[in-house]
Amino acid sequence: MTSPQVETLLSSLNSQREHVLGILEGLPEEDLRRPALPSGWSCLGLVSHLTHDVERFWFQGVVAGVKEAQGSDGHPDYWQVPAGSESSIILDDYRTHIALANEIITRTALDRPPAWWPDYFPVRHRDLHETVLHVITETACHAGHLDAARELLDGRRWLVL
Repeated sequence: MTSPQVETLLSSLNSQREHVLGILEGLPEEDLRRPALPSGWSCLGLVSHLTHDVERFWFQGVVAGVKEAQGSDGHPDYWQVPAGSESSIILDDYRTHIALANEIITRTALDRPPAWWPDYFPVRHRDLHETVLHVITETACHAGHLDAARELLDGRRWLVL
């Protein structure tokens, strides 16, 4: 049984994840791949980053200690999506890693320290609770980036009050 605190954290995190996927619904393939800013990232590249550098890295690599998810100096730049890669596969990969992350979150005590920690990261999370808060913040920040990119691409806005 999941604690109310874990349920609240997952609700907040899942809301941000849904925002990421929702703001991209109906965006044509060419716009998913179009650079959104001068730095060259695309909406699809941002989702790839969220998949590998956020969901996979933090929950599988840091929390669960899965070595293959911890990255290395030679890992690909996930912000850049290879030509010919299918957007549906990239979006489904994000959904898959969300499900894996949710499994890890629900079976891990919130006060459990990380199984592994990247020595290059400046601030160490004390436990799963801090890691989930970090990922909520990062996902929300990138959802905002996607809001701006989508409005620049075709004028659509996610939530207008």
